[in-house]
Amino acid sequence: MKLNRQLILLFLILVSPVFVLNLYANNQAESILKRHVTNAYMELNKQNHLLINRDIDTVNRVMSTIIVNPNVQQLQAGAEDVYDRLKVYETADKLLPTFTMGTSGGDSIAYYLYVYDPLQKYSFAPQTSSKFRNGGVFFYSDLNKPSWTDEAISRKGRGFLRIIDGIGTGRSQTLAYIRAVNSTISGKLIVGVLVASNMDKKIEQSLNSVSLPDNGEMFLTDYDNTILASTVHDSMGEKLDLPPSMVVGTKNENTTDDIYKDYIYVQHADYEIKQKLVYRISAASMLRQQSEVKHAIQLISVAYSLFAIIVMAYFWRSLLFPLQKLAGFARVYEPGRKVPTEVIDRNDEVGVLIHSVYNMARRLNVLIQEQYVLDIKQKEAQLQLLYQQINPHLLYNTLESIYWKSTLEGNSDSAEMIKELSKLMRISLSRGRELITLQEELEHATAYTLLQQKRYEYEFQVHWETDEEALTSLIPKISLQPLIENAIIHGVRNMGEDGVIVVRMLRQEDEVVVQVEDNGYKPIDHEALNRMIREPRLEDRSGYGVHNVHERIQLHFGEVYGIQYSMPQGGGTLVTIHLPFRLQEEKPNAADAGIS
Repeated sequence: MKLNRQLILLFLILVSPVFVLNLYANNQAESILKRHVTNAYMELNKQNHLLINRDIDTVNRVMSTIIVNPNVQQLQAGAEDVYDRLKVYETADKLLPTFTMGTSGGDSIAYYLYVYDPLQKYSFAPQTSSKFRNGGVFFYSDLNKPSWTDEAISRKGRGFLRIIDGIGTGRSQTLAYIRAVNSTISGKLIVGVLVASNMDKKIEQSLNSVSLPDNGEMFLTDYDNTILASTVHDSMGEKLDLPPSMVVGTKNENTTDDIYKDYIYVQHADYEIKQKLVYRISAASMLRQQSEVKHAIQLISVAYSLFAIIVMAYFWRSLLFPLQKLAGFARVYEPGRKVPTEVIDRNDEVGVLIHSVYNMARRLNVLIQEQYVLDIKQKEAQLQLLYQQINPHLLYNTLESIYWKSTLEGNSDSAEMIKELSKLMRISLSRGRELITLQEELEHATAYTLLQQKRYEYEFQVHWETDEEALTSLIPKISLQPLIENAIIHGVRNMGEDGVIVVRMLRQEDEVVVQVEDNGYKPIDHEALNRMIREPRLEDRSGYGVHNVHERIQLHFGEVYGIQYSMPQGGGTLVTIHLPFRLQEEKPNAADAGIS
């Protein structure tokens, strides 16, 4: 695809997401706005619920004051004299109205004390609620006790909200805060139950202090979703329809929200007191804000599209034309062809690119000429290398011929020495491989050892301890010969039959350990030897010395492997080679192709 078409495609790719985003944003704006508004109202709901609990806590503290009053505590004692009981009753009956708390709606929070009187000692007290508009004392027995008294007693002094029949209010129902009155003398004795009426009015006063959009509704419910108080008239006692996702948990407090049936619900639940404060806000109130967001997104989309057109026009003029010219030169250029000499009057990246391409073309013309000369020299070097490779193979084949001639002439010692030397030559060549198997290296070391014993008539002993599993692993060629040579020259050469060299090849999990041990009697500084083979060589050395072997092992397998000198038990020298266990990898080479 041409660059101009790619530029047009790039423009479409850049602009298309804006329109897709516009469509997506319009679809998501409503839910996003609802989410942001919901987050704000979640915090407001939590604070509003806290204020309601503080109001309830205020009522609870007033109840604590009433409970510890001596006149209230004496009601349960039940004096023997009727006159004394009457005076206690009148005192308590006058005490309760003094704690009455007014609300903004005109209704007051009145406190009523229900005293358990199974023996009818206070039969003279009024039984109707018309007298007790601002609070007072009731007496009940097992026959006429209210249904909520048992629950209050079971809570052992902890208050709770409950919808009960109206008391002295003229209303059919009222939300009451109920709490058992325990005796201060005997904790197990129950004086009665204390009730604070018109709590719904007090809670509605707190709810009305919060302003929700478009007449949003607020509900205080229990954990069964029964409305205890709300901003909706005559809704107390009804069941509130909440989203199925708003399942109350068992945590102390949690705040949740959901969008359900065109309403936004925000709920704060308090598991300790089994209450929930719910906000219900119409989702339609968010549509006006959504429309404003849509218009803003559309304006941004149009502005971005115009800006993209201007930017693309600029790049078309400043980039596309010079690049098309450069592309034309690149299509027709052939190595050796003349390069334009025009001056590029630009300092930006495009100018640098054009200038670099022209310079590269000029350098390419020069390099072609130089490469031609290098190719000729390389072919000459390869030919010379092939000539040099003929000599080792010719020497190996010649040794084989001398071995057979010596054998036929009956010179067995010379023949055996020539055979071992032939093995050394064959394994040293190794078909051009640098890594050979331990089996091949073992043959090379064995041939070298036999050759040395026959050549110098050494009488030392050599023991070979090999692990069959280790013999298939790879090792740099001619690694054992320098170690065995050092063991002979510096260890057992002058010890006669007492000299012993042990060569071990063991596999240890993922490693192979090769050891050359001698029982030489000369003192040797093994630490100095370890430092010497690990220090860089100051000058080039010929042959396969121990330092050379150590370096080749680390070059092939890494710095964690190599040679280590130590003193075995009983004296002498122990050289240990650590290698990874690596199997033979067959690679084609000239020898495999038939060179001999």
